[in-house]
Amino acid sequence: MKLKVEEQYGAVVLGLKGNLMGGAEATEFGETLRKLLADGKKNLVLDLGEVAFMNSSGLGMMISGLTTVKKGEGSLKLARVTDKIQSLLVITKLITIFEHYETVEDAIKSFSK
Repeated sequence: MKLKVEEQYGAVVLGLKGNLMGGAEATEFGETLRKLLADGKKNLVLDLGEVAFMNSSGLGMMISGLTTVKKGEGSLKLARVTDKIQSLLVITKLITIFEHYETVEDAIKSFSK
């Protein structure tokens, strides 16, 4: 998995690419979230448009990330969820705990509502 972090219009977009399978990448992801929160970055968008595969550890990583962000009084929203990942979120009922948007732009706009 590759992680790209960029700021856009008052939000931070975390672009994930490749396979989400937990392990060392989960640690990197958690550390990145904690650093952003410590820097006062509370509006976070997780761009899943280039995620090819996600296993249960990848799901756990996302849930852990959501918990970390909520504890830090921030907000984590999903964008560009592929059909494959969406069906996984629906089956596990995790779709109900994540706010999700068609585009990164829509997710960013949602912070100003």
